[in-house]
Amino acid sequence: MAPRRIVIRNHSAEANLFARRTFIAFVGVLLLLLILFSNIYSLQVDSFEKYQTRSNSNRIKLLPVAPNRGLIYDRNGVILADNKPVYSLAVIPEEVDNLKANIEKISKLLDISADRQVKFFKAAKRKRRFKQIELQPRLSEQQVALFSVNQHKFPGIFVDARLKRYYPFSELTTHNLGYVARINRKDVKKLEQQGKSENYAATHGIGKLGIEKYYEEILHGTIGHQEVEINNQGRIIRTLNYTPPIQGKDLTLTLDIELQMIAKRALSGKRGAVVAMNPRTGGILAMYSNPSYDGNLFVHGISSKNYNKLLQSKDLPLINRSVQGYPPASTVKPFLALTGLEEQVITPSTKIWDPGWYQLEGLPNKYRDWKKWGHGWVDLTKAIEQSCNIYFFKLAFKLGITKISTMMERFGFGDYTGIDIHEESRAIMPSVAWKRERYNQPWYTGETLSVGIGQSYWTVTPLQLTQALTTLVNHGVRKVPHFLKATKKQGTDEDGNSQSTLEEVIYEEQAPLILKQKKHWELVLEAMHSTVQKFGATAYTPFKGAKYDASGKTGSAQVARIKQDEKYDAKTTQENKRDNAMFIAFAPFNNPEIVVAVAIENVAKGGGGTNAGPVARQIMDQYFGNRVITSSIDNSPGKFKTKTPQQHIHPSHIQESD
Repeated sequence: MAPRRIVIRNHSAEANLFARRTFIAFVGVLLLLLILFSNIYSLQVDSFEKYQTRSNSNRIKLLPVAPNRGLIYDRNGVILADNKPVYSLAVIPEEVDNLKANIEKISKLLDISADRQVKFFKAAKRKRRFKQIELQPRLSEQQVALFSVNQHKFPGIFVDARLKRYYPFSELTTHNLGYVARINRKDVKKLEQQGKSENYAATHGIGKLGIEKYYEEILHGTIGHQEVEINNQGRIIRTLNYTPPIQGKDLTLTLDIELQMIAKRALSGKRGAVVAMNPRTGGILAMYSNPSYDGNLFVHGISSKNYNKLLQSKDLPLINRSVQGYPPASTVKPFLALTGLEEQVITPSTKIWDPGWYQLEGLPNKYRDWKKWGHGWVDLTKAIEQSCNIYFFKLAFKLGITKISTMMERFGFGDYTGIDIHEESRAIMPSVAWKRERYNQPWYTGETLSVGIGQSYWTVTPLQLTQALTTLVNHGVRKVPHFLKATKKQGTDEDGNSQSTLEEVIYEEQAPLILKQKKHWELVLEAMHSTVQKFGATAYTPFKGAKYDASGKTGSAQVARIKQDEKYDAKTTQENKRDNAMFIAFAPFNNPEIVVAVAIENVAKGGGGTNAGPVARQIMDQYFGNRVITSSIDNSPGKFKTKTPQQHIHPSHIQESD
């Protein structure tokens, strides 16, 4: 048996190895401790502000506070758009014992529908229990009173009040003011693009049409904030700071609500529009489109039933007829006469023979006058007084469409007026280039003749007519039609008392329309004056007996084409193909304070003087009230018959031609 080998341990080497390993482990632990303390230093010292801010953002929350919307007043301080409190029933689920039983009891008490209850419980499943949930929107006064008496029985259920827009005159002002309705996705996207979304964080409604939309930024105001401390569940513990919102500015308009009421009454049962304007400033005194609709329906969200009723109505109440196009008919004859004088195609003494028809050489069609047997010899003044078509057929032929359209564009036809609402139409001022672009067809001479009496493709808005007439009575000085008169800003004085400051809005005048001879203005205006004041003229009857000195022009616009040998009969003509009645007027003659344009659709009998003239008369009667305007009329024999005061003349008593 071989001897066993004995290994002798080297204690010194093992001790050295253990020492080295211990040192390495110590260094490693030391490095880890250094890293740990380095991170602690970084977190506690270097990044203190960063994490302190993040901590505060989790603990402190900014809640947006919506500003009160500015109010809207008429020129006399009558409120047109108000903020009215709307009450809803809200519930905080965690504060209600036996939620289901209490919801059933309160629903029975206040007659809340089963659908509303179902919607409530669905919302309760999605939201945190400490958040309030709406049970019933728009409580009636009776419901609010009934709940107030029984509120002690329902802890955790309360009435929540919120201001919403209210229009006290409902359909009387809708087409002008527009309305405020709930912000939708399209609105949100637009606000984000404009960088205004933050200012609407707590706002539920936004201006959709009219003045509410045009002056949205002024009316809305500036958002406020409530700084609150919350716990890890999101509950509010306390309020740390409060920055109040800045209320939107109040608007004072040039609109006169009493004139607006007269316009509505005068257009009762008719489709049409009235525009009245101050020719000195361009301020809109009245602008009413009939029929209208109640803007309050849209504030709380209109039902599909009511909306479809508006959409499907044959009277089209959603359309603002004040800014939509109509054939102007004979109301534009004074402007064409001025064009003829300016282009030296006619003179004040130029006469033509009117046999009752006009015919282009080589063509079979005859262009007829409204008076079958004609007017005989006619000069410029008589042509306007009697609204002689033949005179203006010949004038249009001599001028040509290019000269006509160029001058009419200078009066603002075929373009936006610049009024402070977005809904207006440009209407159509036809020209050779326009027809080529629109229909890819040449312009024909016969179309020029129709343009000469305000027909063919030519359309104007009642608003454009008032602006053009304003330019005429101002001898070329153009005014921008507008609603806004002044803004009212709420604030505080040095003593902390609330006060408001009124800031008038100043509008710049447009470039004036300058004629070669200034006397041409007076020639045309004198003719319009005699059209109203001279016995037998087309606009004499509707203004007979007025205490103010008015001037004007009638018009009857053909809507449907009539065959060469066919006679127009309103009784046998389909309603939507009957003629429109048009009228423009201003007063007093020497220093006009008001201009009016009226358009009435598809009249059953008569023309502009019979139907639209009395409407303009009622507007002016209301405006001037009992004021007697000294007249410069020559009532000598052979001139104008003396006017005698009388009451309004009923349309059926008026015999008038154009």
